[in-house]
Amino acid sequence: MQKIVSLLLLASLGLFRVSAQSADEKAILKILDDQTLYWNKGDLDNFVKDYWNNDSLMFVGSSGVVYGYRNTLTRYKKTYSDTSKMGRLRFEVLHIKKLSPEYYYVAGKWFLKRSIGDLSGHYTLLIRKIKGAWTIVSDHSS
Repeated sequence: MQKIVSLLLLASLGLFRVSAQSADEKAILKILDDQTLYWNKGDLDNFVKDYWNNDSLMFVGSSGVVYGYRNTLTRYKKTYSDTSKMGRLRFEVLHIKKLSPEYYYVAGKWFLKRSIGDLSGHYTLLIRKIKGAWTIVSDHSS
């Protein structure tokens, strides 16, 4: 009981903060949740469904820059050709920033738990609202 009272006191003093998320931020975080779900099912076609289906999509990875939706999907399928290479994905969002009504910037960490050896790194995403939907237009993952 004393712990509950202490937490309520801290909350009332503003020392214990819970970050409120806008509807846009929730929609953007849902993209990452959906990607995690599809990745962990081994479904790369749906994993990339929230990427911009355009030749101007830019993906930057350890092998360099790839342009275009189809090329990005092909790169994923080549690099992660089976579920042992894919492993289990987890994202950690470190920063989400509204740049304008049309753009958001997201930075975070990614983790792959794999039987063939774990991998992890960081990512930055530029997300743009296109035709009413938040869409990844640039992804830098390393």
